[in-house]
Amino acid sequence: MSDVWSDISSEFLHLYPRGRRLVVVAGADAERSRRAADDFASALTSAGQRVEREHAVDGDEQALRADIVAPFRATPDSGTVLIVSGPPELLGTSARGLWNFIVWQLAGDEAPHSIASAIVDVSDPAHPTRRFADYCALPSAFGA
Repeated sequence: MSDVWSDISSEFLHLYPRGRRLVVVAGADAERSRRAADDFASALTSAGQRVEREHAVDGDEQALRADIVAPFRATPDSGTVLIVSGPPELLGTSARGLWNFIVWQLAGDEAPHSIASAIVDVSDPAHPTRRFADYCALPSAFGA
């Protein structure tokens, strides 16, 4: 497992140590998001967390809420992390509030998303790297 995913899982667990937590791993390529989310889930599992995984094939917010988020929130277990992977539409304006933590995966020169909690370059999936971006000077719509 990559140190990048271990470091991001430590950061996430520092910010959200308990309860039902929702994480999204999105990017321009939804299939890359699936692999990145699986790697992040492995890091969280190694850190002793119970993880559920879902993949959304599109950004249909109504279906996301009804089919994935609502059933997860309805179960009584209080210590599980749900990681949902998929396309950029999972970060649509009204869906942004669903997530406790947002991982944006990209490759090469793809643009990062300005609301991401963590940005990971997965150009080489076996050796992902963390990117840090300073958005202070950019308009709020950048990367949306």
